[in-house]
Amino acid sequence: MDEKHHGTEIQPREQQLPTRRLLSGRSAGAPLLARSYQELRERAARDPGSFWGPLARDALLWDTPHHTDSDCDFAQGRIRWFLGGRLNVSVNCLDQHVHQSPDRVALIWEKDEPGTEVNITYRELLDMTCRLANTLKKSGIQKGDRVAIYMPVSPLAVAAMLACARIGAVHTVVFAGFSAESLAGRINDSECKAIITCNQGLRGGRTIELKKTVDEAVKNCPSVKHVFVAQRTDKKVHMGNRDIPIEEVMAKEDPVCTPEIMDSEDMLFMLYTSGSTGKPKGIVHTQAGYLLYAALTHKHVFDYKQGDVFGCVADIGWITGHSYVVYGPLCNGATSVLFESTPVYPDPGRYWEMVQRLKINQFYGAPTAIRLLLKYGDEWVKKYDRSSLKTLGSVGEPINHEAWHWLYSVVGDGRCPLVDTWWQTETGGICIAPRPSEDGAKIIPAMAMRPFFGITPVLMDESGKVIQGDDVSGALCIAQPWPGLARTIYGDHKRFIEAYFKTYPGYYFTGDGAYRSTDGYYQITGRMDDVINISGHRLGTAEIEDAMDEHPAVPETAVIGYPHDVKGEGAFAFVVLKDDTAQPQHIEEELKSIVASKIAKYAVPDHILIVKRLPKTRSGKIMTRLLKKIVTGHSGDLGDITTLDDPSVITEIVDTYQTYKNK
Repeated sequence: MDEKHHGTEIQPREQQLPTRRLLSGRSAGAPLLARSYQELRERAARDPGSFWGPLARDALLWDTPHHTDSDCDFAQGRIRWFLGGRLNVSVNCLDQHVHQSPDRVALIWEKDEPGTEVNITYRELLDMTCRLANTLKKSGIQKGDRVAIYMPVSPLAVAAMLACARIGAVHTVVFAGFSAESLAGRINDSECKAIITCNQGLRGGRTIELKKTVDEAVKNCPSVKHVFVAQRTDKKVHMGNRDIPIEEVMAKEDPVCTPEIMDSEDMLFMLYTSGSTGKPKGIVHTQAGYLLYAALTHKHVFDYKQGDVFGCVADIGWITGHSYVVYGPLCNGATSVLFESTPVYPDPGRYWEMVQRLKINQFYGAPTAIRLLLKYGDEWVKKYDRSSLKTLGSVGEPINHEAWHWLYSVVGDGRCPLVDTWWQTETGGICIAPRPSEDGAKIIPAMAMRPFFGITPVLMDESGKVIQGDDVSGALCIAQPWPGLARTIYGDHKRFIEAYFKTYPGYYFTGDGAYRSTDGYYQITGRMDDVINISGHRLGTAEIEDAMDEHPAVPETAVIGYPHDVKGEGAFAFVVLKDDTAQPQHIEEELKSIVASKIAKYAVPDHILIVKRLPKTRSGKIMTRLLKKIVTGHSGDLGDITTLDDPSVITEIVDTYQTYKNK
């Protein structure tokens, strides 16, 4: 490592930056992007390398500039960008801003209790990150080691992510609502060497026993050597041999940590997402391409300006929290809100009281929360001054018209652009959204509309051919690689290729269906595989089935998604019991308990219907589409059922369902 570039103390808590010039007040991609939307779209589609290469050189701070823009081949699942380039993500997110504006607020921690927010400056966040990075290093965590983070939304959780990035470790954040079994599965798959957690979490006035869950999980995690425990509350928890009180140890560490210089394609983080099979997938994102894409989309989709307060209310356990709470905003030198609470605590005005108090300029939330809040009426919104708002955003699932109009008209007073964003854990950042666009271009309600620069959507038919023209629907694919795209599934590149590049060779298959309007705009129509979207959380139906099938009285289950007024989709389970099952009425609660403990509470089916048998083809495949039609009221239009082994099963299930519905 070149000591003259890094590790020399300028003054306490600051590091020298790479010798490449700092662009005064620069923003992600300013020079190149000062052109028309249409021109940029066409240029990015025509020659992705020459589009993204200069943007990367300008928007990021490099230790060594890259020599090759890209090396990508969808057939082999090979995605590589900015080859030869070397940098450190934490330097891009922290040091460069400390160098320019050390006292600018980086994070506003909106704690569970309203009015108790804490501001963290860039200087303070760098100090916290370096102390934590040195703590990890002293415990033997090295470049390439995996570290699990199981924490509530907090500055220390952000510092944990950035500390891993600083020393070249790979973080995998696990949503702090997952069960011990789900946590252990992710830790074992990624072979984490350490876990960073808290004694407890606070959310919506409730206490969550995080350390207890971690203790349960690590009993089955041989790779874990250390558990770092932070104190979110005053409660003392049991500390075992591998447990380390993180604040105590950090206080003794140096506030300067020499950053590890990383290759642009080294792993930055892994994040687990549900697949259509039972085992979650460890999606891998690397350094430079991901950071560039998160920063550019943050700036241009939301029209972020320096000095704005950016309020994304997502949990850091999800990709939205990674890209639009942490990496995108911090790379751009923004002030980012960390929301620890819930939309209805202590009352349904929580978001809007927060907007007034913190003077939030961009608000980015989920349709689930919006649908929940609109049921409480307009008065909870109008109580508060929302004049600071400039842009509204929706994420996690397609937003319905009622929620869109309420958010736009009531919350935004009809004056803020509302960007309905479509993207995925795998895409790294927003791919389709109404902005950026030409000045004054229309926004169509409840439609994602326009591809971001470098995103080339195509719709495919069932035979794998590209559908031409407009006013058409099909499987949504993307024709060209972009820097934010995931690189692999950890430890299983074959599964990566099969999941995303095999269905439509030469294209990235998103798993979603879409409609292209007569104007050429895109509307997402939902998942095409066995993945349901509950409150914005993707969940494989196979995961729920696998959990319920472990009940000794249950030989077989089938789970489908169905429309839900608040959650968007809910889970509906059809369960077959063994003939000799005693007290079947207790089975339902037992199954719900199993799903909650094995996955998470949000995965518990809303409805469990006990049936004698399931509709199967002669080859034994369960025809879940028929179950979906029954639940959604289309049992009179079941289509072709000639492949069923015994068609009389349909009448049987319809009768059972009607009896259940009438109760």
